[in-house]
Amino acid sequence: MRILFVHQNFPGQYVHIIQRLAQQGQHQMVALGINALDRGRGMPESLNHFRYRLDRGNTKGVHPLVMETETKIIRAEGCARAAEQLKAKGFTPDLICAHPGWGEPLFLKAIWPDAPLLCYQEFFYNEFGFDSNFDPEFQDDGSWQEQAKLTMKNAYLHLTLEQADWNVSPTHFQASSFPEHWRRKISVIHDGVDLQQASPNPSPAPLKLPDGTVLEKGQPIVTFVNRCLEPYRGCHTFIRAIPELQRLHPEARLVVVGKTKGVSYGAACPDGEWSDRFLAEIEGQYDPGRVHFTGALPYSQFISLLQLSSCHVYLTYPFVMSWSLLEAMGCGCAVVGSDTAPVREVIRHGQNGVLVNFFSPTDLAAAVVEMLNDSERAAAFGVAARETVERAYELNACVTRQLALMDLVASRSIMA
Repeated sequence: MRILFVHQNFPGQYVHIIQRLAQQGQHQMVALGINALDRGRGMPESLNHFRYRLDRGNTKGVHPLVMETETKIIRAEGCARAAEQLKAKGFTPDLICAHPGWGEPLFLKAIWPDAPLLCYQEFFYNEFGFDSNFDPEFQDDGSWQEQAKLTMKNAYLHLTLEQADWNVSPTHFQASSFPEHWRRKISVIHDGVDLQQASPNPSPAPLKLPDGTVLEKGQPIVTFVNRCLEPYRGCHTFIRAIPELQRLHPEARLVVVGKTKGVSYGAACPDGEWSDRFLAEIEGQYDPGRVHFTGALPYSQFISLLQLSSCHVYLTYPFVMSWSLLEAMGCGCAVVGSDTAPVREVIRHGQNGVLVNFFSPTDLAAAVVEMLNDSERAAAFGVAARETVERAYELNACVTRQLALMDLVASRSIMA
């Protein structure tokens, strides 16, 4: 096939699909993105990558409710112009695989009206039942203006869903966020986890943290990972649990991975950074010498840390599930997770991990300490967690399913 991949930060979720297609050696693959391609990420030389450019920025004084929509239109315009140039050179795709999160595919059907469009759909924003209005501490004020923001946040998604011939979403929870009439055109297939890398290591080497602390197997190590430390991923609950956790288990090493500045998903902290705000709350109540903030870690060190972990904590709003949870499970970690829908999809309480109230630092601390004090129970949870990922999220199996879906969409065998 002739396949066009479109992703703002290409290759994004398509990295393993492209590698498998390159191994088959019988496809013409073209990609559009805004950033330069890093061939070091395993991208084959046979892939032709083109960058689209933005011809303008947002309009000064544009209405705040349409600013995000305008941003996506600007990107869609740049992408369409690049696609038009590809068409002029004789390229017509048999299939377009696009991530619509930044608006790029909005006008591609105008360039190639007969090319099937398969969109990677991550999340549809809802007023209730998902991330919005979930956390009473930071919830919206309930005004119509807040609902209007969500309506406009989804505006481009309605347009994309209307044009897409089919869609794929990585989890059932994420697919459930979309309006019911669109769900019949969404296949649920995860991107997959490389279980060769994310795997248990019974004899892991010591790991030196950026602050000089050396971690070794057998130490009571608790891991917590966010891309950016923010309430969406429960950093407030974890940080507030630290005093009680240390009171119950003073020898525990708490290792927090992620950027301490900025946010990935939610609103920025109105007074500095979220981590600083919550650490200020517990100042004088905990031993900071046993709490280690590493910042972002190289992947190899991240995996080594998970292999050393005695207990891994994963908390999230009802939102997109992080890959780090599945990677921790793949490494055989004993997981204490939040009792929220995306986590319940993979963690069964008392079977392959433990679920606690997202908002309760006390419950979190108690559950973590139970894991640290009962190594046999923690090990059993780790084995069950690994088996869960092997059954449903193993990389090669997921990529095989992704490729089968691509064939169906390209041949129009799945169109509703």
